[in-house]
Amino acid sequence: MKRHNLHVVLRHTVEMAQLIKREIMKTIVKITGKDIVALGYPSSHWFTKAIEHVNNNELTQEEVESYLEKYKLPPQVDLLADSVAFNINIEASNELEQRNVDSVTNSMELLMRTPTVVNGAIMPDACPTGPAGTIPVGGVVVARNAIHPGMHSADICCSVMLSDLGNVDPKEVMEAAMSTTHFGPGGRPRGQQFQLPVALRDAFKENMFLSSDRMLSLAQEHLGTQGDGNHFLFIGKSLKTGNTMMVTHHGSRAPGAKLYDQGMHIAEKFRKQISPQTMKQNAWIPFDTHEGEQYWEALQTIRAWTKLNHEVIHDAIIDKLNTDLENRFWNEHNFVFKDGDLFYHAKGATPLDPKFLPDITGPRLIPLNMSEPVLIVEGATTDTNLGFAPHGAGRNMSRTQHKRELAHMADKDIFAKETAGLDIRFFSNEIDISELPSAYKNADSVREQMEQFNLGVVIDQVMPYGCIMAGDVNKNAPWRKRKNKRRS
Repeated sequence: MKRHNLHVVLRHTVEMAQLIKREIMKTIVKITGKDIVALGYPSSHWFTKAIEHVNNNELTQEEVESYLEKYKLPPQVDLLADSVAFNINIEASNELEQRNVDSVTNSMELLMRTPTVVNGAIMPDACPTGPAGTIPVGGVVVARNAIHPGMHSADICCSVMLSDLGNVDPKEVMEAAMSTTHFGPGGRPRGQQFQLPVALRDAFKENMFLSSDRMLSLAQEHLGTQGDGNHFLFIGKSLKTGNTMMVTHHGSRAPGAKLYDQGMHIAEKFRKQISPQTMKQNAWIPFDTHEGEQYWEALQTIRAWTKLNHEVIHDAIIDKLNTDLENRFWNEHNFVFKDGDLFYHAKGATPLDPKFLPDITGPRLIPLNMSEPVLIVEGATTDTNLGFAPHGAGRNMSRTQHKRELAHMADKDIFAKETAGLDIRFFSNEIDISELPSAYKNADSVREQMEQFNLGVVIDQVMPYGCIMAGDVNKNAPWRKRKNKRRS
């Protein structure tokens, strides 16, 4: 056969093969999990949904491959050779604070080698938490196209809400609040629960992370609860107007904690596949994956639940007082905020920039400690604050270390000294000295550094009258008595 004819035959053979391939791609197919694995996808929980979608919609091979693209893993990446520069909006005024700042800075240095990270900042209330390389409380980390569950922590959407109650006696508000709110572990008992709106329940059901019966049950039971730790219900008066104001501080309770656990589990699976050098606490979920999109939607639903959680407590107290609401605003300070393909992880940092808050209705709130005013602030975004302010006073030492420092005094004496002139109550009837003012950083120092580093302008203050907190949950709290009684 002549060379020319051979070329013609080969060309026709290639063209025929391409034609056959195109025809095959147009053929409607049915798939199994083995087929998806054969296409290069590691076995995953999304297989069931993908198989159902393909087999129920009469897709061609070409359409199947296009549909599966969203589940494709990003390429593997290593740690950055050098830490990304971050902004340090904090100064130490003594040796204890310097150790704190050094620990926070060292942890951020390690964290900022994470491949997704592009910027970061630490605030005047920053304090270390977890092993080195973990985002500190009072930290902001900006990542590209990635959500890091470990950087928003288990207390997703920890937030503060203020209700302006006008000219109401703060003592009456304290009494109504004490009989209405709910601190401690677990949810509200039947007969004392608030109604979960149908739209919000449906949002839970439609999300892969939130749709389980257990999650729906927790969303119902924990609505109207505040938990423990540093969460509070604060009553005070506006320095500007004299109006009585109520401020609550809490997060998303068990629903948020369960979502965090799932997020960390999914992020760890991605970490092993695309960045095994990354520290486990800094694992991420790529946003442009099915899991990433679903996790982002789950965060927004948990945000809506948490806001409602504040509202039902406030509204129940207002109803009991038979008074009117004059104004209300809120903001989270433990969340992930999106701007284009950048995700701002705020682990205890108050968003100043309106772009972070789709439902902004007023200024922001920064509580300090139970004996100090809650600051009402506004502010502008700068290159160094990244659009954030502190979220409170922070700590220079752990709870345990603080208790050791005061071990020579009785709890009741410490309490009397630090809360003189205030109506401070613990829901458990047990004093928690790790939440008294001395457990926190110096409030004046935090405020001075807010001004120094341009981290918001104080436009009003809620001067303290009283505060309700959970108290020491490790002692003889009412819920422990009930639990022990059931056991016996």
